[in-house]
Amino acid sequence: MRKSIERIEADTEGVSYDFPVYRFEGSARHAPSAYLQAALHAGELPGTVAIDALMPLLSAAEKEGRIRGAITLVPWANPVGRAQYHFAAHEGRFHLGTRTNFNRDFLLLEKPDPALLPDESTLSTTDQRLKARLLKLSLGHDIVLDLHCDDEGVPYLYVPEPLWPAMADCAATMGVEAVLLWQDECGSAFDEASINPYLGGNRAELQRKVVATVEYRGMADVDAGLARQDAGGLYRLLVARGVIEDASLPPPGPFGGIVAPLENVEMTAAPKAGAVLYHVRPGDRVERGARLATIVHAPGEPDGRTEVIAPQAGYILTRRGHRITRSGEDLLKLIGSERSADARSGTLEA
Repeated sequence: MRKSIERIEADTEGVSYDFPVYRFEGSARHAPSAYLQAALHAGELPGTVAIDALMPLLSAAEKEGRIRGAITLVPWANPVGRAQYHFAAHEGRFHLGTRTNFNRDFLLLEKPDPALLPDESTLSTTDQRLKARLLKLSLGHDIVLDLHCDDEGVPYLYVPEPLWPAMADCAATMGVEAVLLWQDECGSAFDEASINPYLGGNRAELQRKVVATVEYRGMADVDAGLARQDAGGLYRLLVARGVIEDASLPPPGPFGGIVAPLENVEMTAAPKAGAVLYHVRPGDRVERGARLATIVHAPGEPDGRTEVIAPQAGYILTRRGHRITRSGEDLLKLIGSERSADARSGTLEA
């Protein structure tokens, strides 16, 4: 394993941000290669600890000569967001200088050629320079996984529609419970930037690609046991796709979870501002008209509660981690069997 340090210049003189990159060299020239990054939204750490738990497995495989394809790991992909605190509260989703989501506005290249990336010195802000560097590190890999998490939720994947069902083996090996298929534009997120250079190419070659945003449950699910579980899923994926040799593992079985287009997701919003009392948890199945939550907006008043009702039958994918809400704020993601009346294509959240 080889470690290097990447440095991103900040927007003022004398300030820069560093983050480590770990590389395992492959023994087979034409074997698939893999790139895994975590904490692009810097406070989302289940993927970071999953990579930490994966490292001993990769080191053992390297020692035994079982790594066929090159593997690149970036467990702290966003040192800029990692350093952002506002009145002691961490803010890792948006760059405070530009108010831009760290997982939006990546460059969309027409082909996987690093020469098409701009000179970083010509980019005006540090978040733009970070995004260009991450693309440079990931470009050309056959497997690209961006590890995130939700507020509270079950493990699930965002997968580009052209890669399904070819990626069903990946969903099965990783042990996720749901797959959301997106198409069209998604705000130039990292996964869109990772698949875009290949969309105009050979269909058979495209089917061999693995690109996904991985949502590892919730923000608070930073746990040693879950980290080992998720690392095992990543390791099985690398074996299944031929990056690592391991004869002790069986081939992946069929994926038995939920698969739905993004347009079937109900982003259920709060009708009032107030305290949130949830009646459902991620992983629950509900019928149309079921109570999902109660908003206590006028405590003690006879009409001080308002119910949040399921617009269709479905599966509770996630819910917000906080218990105070504004009017109109999305509270839950519910996967229905039908297109949502408020269907959002490409991306669900800002």
